[in-house]
Amino acid sequence: DVGILYEDGYLRIVDRIKDMIIRGGENIYPKEIETVLQAHLAVMEAAVVGAQHDVYGEVPVAYVGLKPGAATDEKALREHCAQHLTKIKLPVAITILEALPKNAIGKIDKPTLRKNTPRIAAPARQGA
Repeated sequence: DVGILYEDGYLRIVDRIKDMIIRGGENIYPKEIETVLQAHLAVMEAAVVGAQHDVYGEVPVAYVGLKPGAATDEKALREHCAQHLTKIKLPVAITILEALPKNAIGKIDKPTLRKNTPRIAAPARQGA
């Protein structure tokens, strides 16, 4: 786990080190992005994993499950994220799933999401 130890002795857990995404040398904690996505009225659950990227090493990719009867789309979720996150933390892709995969104890199965997340190619340079 990764945490912050405050001067008054309190420890706040930020995320798990194995889940940390390193984008171009910058550390991104998926929990921060997941918290923003879960604040959207239509989102029931969210998971963010790192996708391999040709230039940045890794970039954040989000998977969300919606609340029963709720509706939204990737564009609305991107706009929501843009209001609360810096550009480097914005997911490069947001996939809405009927249900996120769970492991045997009912937690979101991030290893399965990581395994099924495609590599992100850098956009072709114009004039090259």
